Amino acid sequence: MNSSAVIIATLLLVASAASAAAPSRWNVLYLISDDLNNNLGCYGNPVVKSPNIDRLAARGMRFDRAYCSYPVCNASRTSFLSGRRPDTTGVVDNQTPTRAHLREAVFMPELFRQQGYRTIKVGKIFHTGAEFEDPRSWDVDIRETSRAKNPPVEQILRRQGPDGIVLRAKDEDTWEGFVARKAVELLTEAAAGNAPFFVAAGFRMPHRPYIAPEKYYALYDPDELKPRAGPREHLAKVPDLALTYRTGINPGFPAERPGDTIAAYYAAISYMDAQVGVVLQALDQLGLWDRTIVVFQSDHGYHLGEHGGLWHKLSLFEECARIPLIVAAPGRKTGASLRLVESVDLFPTLANLCGLPVREALEGTSFVPLLDDPVQPWKRAAFTVVARPRRDGDGKFGDLSWLGRTAFDGRWRYTEWPDGGAELYDHHHDPFEYENLAAEPEQRTQLARMKKILGDGWRGARPGM
Repeated sequence: MNSSAVIIATLLLVASAASAAAPSRWNVLYLISDDLNNNLGCYGNPVVKSPNIDRLAARGMRFDRAYCSYPVCNASRTSFLSGRRPDTTGVVDNQTPTRAHLREAVFMPELFRQQGYRTIKVGKIFHTGAEFEDPRSWDVDIRETSRAKNPPVEQILRRQGPDGIVLRAKDEDTWEGFVARKAVELLTEAAAGNAPFFVAAGFRMPHRPYIAPEKYYALYDPDELKPRAGPREHLAKVPDLALTYRTGINPGFPAERPGDTIAAYYAAISYMDAQVGVVLQALDQLGLWDRTIVVFQSDHGYHLGEHGGLWHKLSLFEECARIPLIVAAPGRKTGASLRLVESVDLFPTLANLCGLPVREALEGTSFVPLLDDPVQPWKRAAFTVVARPRRDGDGKFGDLSWLGRTAFDGRWRYTEWPDGGAELYDHHHDPFEYENLAAEPEQRTQLARMKKILGDGWRGARPGM
């Protein structure tokens, strides 16, 4: 019997055993992508090939208006894994350790572990680095290594654009391929046990450098891809602190052959999607869909040349604050919801779905009701913050008094900057946020309304408030 036949036979035996002794509580499969914006087929992108994530969306609830609390990796992950917002976590950069201000807090996977779940991590869930990891959350903790962004030299076929790396390698011989296959191996073992499992697989892609085997690069023609920079005149009304390249935080999007970079980012998405497919196929083979909640999300959005050339993250525009979020839960509805949800809502939502007691002071709202009625009235706004270095300081992030803050109510986005700058955008007429209406006299009423929503904060925006 060859190795493939042995694996399939093992999966079928485990599926049979699991069926005979179904756990009394739901399992959780938690999939996180790094720096992924909403450029997916299921979110309406006609170019990006993401068949596996699209398949998950078809059997779950796709949230079309999901937002992160902070648009950079460490701060965002600390927020949604703790169920607290950046003002509480005190983490507004990629340098502050996860538990610097949350010493005794119980994080999401730790709660599941305390409640008898077997908790397993493969790859990047918390931010990478010993000071950011959280060993008390996991029974099995397989961390991301430097290989995730530094593939073996012998695998590198060529480079594309400033950050694209094309590999001559099979998926299973790459880092993302390892994450997927190791997650399947450990999930299979956990499914054969007596305890419910919480398996988290964290994929590095499409974080830069944009790494993918050649076959995924072949899906995209760089000459057909152009950045959506917007009309140049709109930048005149945008505050300096809103534009990261104008404040010297990030470089502008490559002006020379920009399609190379977009194609590289898309290739990294398709590569990551294929690895998601490996994990989802295991659920098929093990017959676990009717006992497992599956979540797919990104930590924050990402810029590909919008607003005159923004690149990477660290902005409060829609492209950066909005994230893909899909939840497939047994017995719940499928489809899409336009109601506002936030990444900080995931902790209470998963705990609620699994019947776990939450004694923590969480700052999100369980959106389980939306999984049964996705059009019911919900929260009034979603909130995102981002730090900027003080001009009179040492040039570093981390000052909680020097944050940009934005609120989005489903139509209007209002943003305030610590130097007094402000932005107001009407998504009904301006979905790409090109026309800042904050100084327009005819918008005084909307400006005052959104200013109050931002001032009242997340507590004032909760359902029923």
